[in-house]
Amino acid sequence: MSSPSATLAVWSSAWLSGAAAADDVLDALQDWAEFHEVVAADERLATTLEIPLRGTAGGSPAALLAALRRSGAVTAELVMPVPGDVRGLGGAGQFAAHALRAGEAVVLNGLGAVPEKLGKKVDTGIIRWTVYEIERTTPTPNIPIGEAEHELTGAMRVAAGMLIELGVAKQRAGVREELQARIAERTGARWPDGMPQRALRVLQRAAEVAAILELAMEDEPGGALSASAAHKRAEALRPLFQAVRLARCAAVADAVRALDVSDAH
Repeated sequence: MSSPSATLAVWSSAWLSGAAAADDVLDALQDWAEFHEVVAADERLATTLEIPLRGTAGGSPAALLAALRRSGAVTAELVMPVPGDVRGLGGAGQFAAHALRAGEAVVLNGLGAVPEKLGKKVDTGIIRWTVYEIERTTPTPNIPIGEAEHELTGAMRVAAGMLIELGVAKQRAGVREELQARIAERTGARWPDGMPQRALRVLQRAAEVAAILELAMEDEPGGALSASAAHKRAEALRPLFQAVRLARCAAVADAVRALDVSDAH
């Protein structure tokens, strides 16, 4: 799969434009956690959107969809910030800080929603979405999906080579089967009808590269890298993580544009 934010961005945008039903959005979110709750970051926003205030019992995902409709949101955007690359956050603030900690968020016009896993396991835990009011003066620079796919293809070759260079296959028995299982788990997300094939392909490839990188970042069982070796490995893999992030954002943006059928009604 991609991320909870990617799922919400694509499905909520499809729903807002009339290309998906509300139940479809709620079902898709359950791929990430059985339960989701929604809270507002401040009291004024809680009153405006009619969702619970942070620190109180959360509302349902259906309440979030109603809040989006009430706010006038018409589309969604995936942002995946990391230190040194905070595009899409609209400057400093509580939303930016929370999104940076989470590594992902959804921007829905004047609102930002950040997911936070509360349970130990994604399939049995709870994801809490905190909604913020945000103001962005400049749009996020658009990443052409063709460019993102090209970078990702190169990253995949480098990542596969990195597994060999790091000796992961020698350190872990059954590493090929383990990698295949991880990829299968991460590419099982459901998407709306009409999802563009190129966006699907890029999201799947991003999931495959992410699975390889995750494996490459793990120490062999019973062993531990020195601090310098771990730092060197992380630095070598950083551009590959960047390619995955940009590819996911580009694919989601492409899907959101393709699924916007509002002009056809």
